Amino acid sequence: MQSERREHPGNMDEALPDVMMRVVSELHDVAYLIERIEPMLGEIAGDPQVNAPHRIQVLQGIDLAVQKTRGLAEFIDTITAALPESWLVDISTALNLVKLADMQKSLANGLRHGHSQPLTEAAGDFEAF
Repeated sequence: MQSERREHPGNMDEALPDVMMRVVSELHDVAYLIERIEPMLGEIAGDPQVNAPHRIQVLQGIDLAVQKTRGLAEFIDTITAALPESWLVDISTALNLVKLADMQKSLANGLRHGHSQPLTEAAGDFEAF
């Protein structure tokens, strides 16, 4: 745990709008990744008549998770538009709490381009609670 803290030493002051937009990008990635699960569940579920009400509830829950994630991203995006660039925030403490290495890099390095998780490559870190 101590080594994670050493990765981001010192004060990492950044413009709050930039940080918030990186969070927006991550939320869009999450929505996209969740959305990709939905068709797969339909394919592997087998006979559509078995547990039909339960299956519909699960698929509706996935759809709701996508909608909420995109809604949060749009909410933060809209609020961020009103934030002055002069507002700075130290992100070093918050970055220490992020456990996924790819997301931590995406949030830390200030660069946003496309999806933060390369969708054509194998997945990164995995936490099985």
